[in-house]
Amino acid sequence: MVGEDIWAGLADQFVDGAYASVKGFVRTYVLHNQLLEHLPPAPARVLDVGGGAGHQSFPLAKAGYEVTLLDPSAAMLDRARQRLERLPAPARQRVTLLQADGERADEAVGGSRFAAVLCHGVLGYLDRPGPMVDQLCRCVDAGGVVSIMTGNAKAGAVRPALERRWADALASFDARTEIGVLGVQGRADTVEELSDLLRGRGVEPLRWYGVWLFVDWLEFSGAELDPSDSTQVAATTPSTATAAATSGPPAVYNQVCSACHASGVAGAPKVGDKAAWAPRATQGVDALTASAIKGKGAMPPKGGSSASDAEIKAVVAYMMNASK
Repeated sequence: MVGEDIWAGLADQFVDGAYASVKGFVRTYVLHNQLLEHLPPAPARVLDVGGGAGHQSFPLAKAGYEVTLLDPSAAMLDRARQRLERLPAPARQRVTLLQADGERADEAVGGSRFAAVLCHGVLGYLDRPGPMVDQLCRCVDAGGVVSIMTGNAKAGAVRPALERRWADALASFDARTEIGVLGVQGRADTVEELSDLLRGRGVEPLRWYGVWLFVDWLEFSGAELDPSDSTQVAATTPSTATAAATSGPPAVYNQVCSACHASGVAGAPKVGDKAAWAPRATQGVDALTASAIKGKGAMPPKGGSSASDAEIKAVVAYMMNASK
């Protein structure tokens, strides 16, 4: 059962305002690259709970992941369908839209389990995070990843202080709620509280990130940045995001290898296809690494990347292990 659609009057503001801004664009980009650091290789299944118009999960579909976007709002799902039509056909076919309450996600997906479960910008609109966190942990497969993005209660004083609302800034140290940029009251949690909730449901926290970025300060400085100015937008992205996007076997796979190995194009063995990888596995990782470094068939040397030999060997081993 889906209740009143509180987002019906906010969907356009959310999609055309918050996420269409430079801040929204850069934040989504950085979160995407942080996710790639931890996700298993495509075409793993991803559940985006409260996924709205697909700003976070549609890029994953383009990268080869099978995405189920679950949201209770018909208005937000309408905007998701509009955005979905702008994706390449293969990516569109990898996306399923599902209208359901996130606090009943397990029932809505029929007990299916996912390699990754996302819940970004959702907990802050709920009175209690526990029931939603319980559903996220129920829906993730063993060894999978749960990704939560929400307000940090310990940083609640930053925005009112920058806006020179001193009384509100002082009060925020003892408060958990505030009216956000969309005019809706939001609530914040601490990293420690959410970590305890996850551990209590058998999910061990791996890492947490802060998501206030350089562009968050623009509105307070009076500077303006055109979202269509790709050079300036790229310049606002922290260097740590670039490092996250280009380091570690999962990230290298998603950035370099998934274009062919996620779908098996050009004769590339599809990751997860045991039969396709079995004869290659008998050659050993060193032989396959040498072939990848040199290039083979339609694949250019190192897949056309600037990865080191050690990184190529690590990602070859990563694909082999995912295909056993």
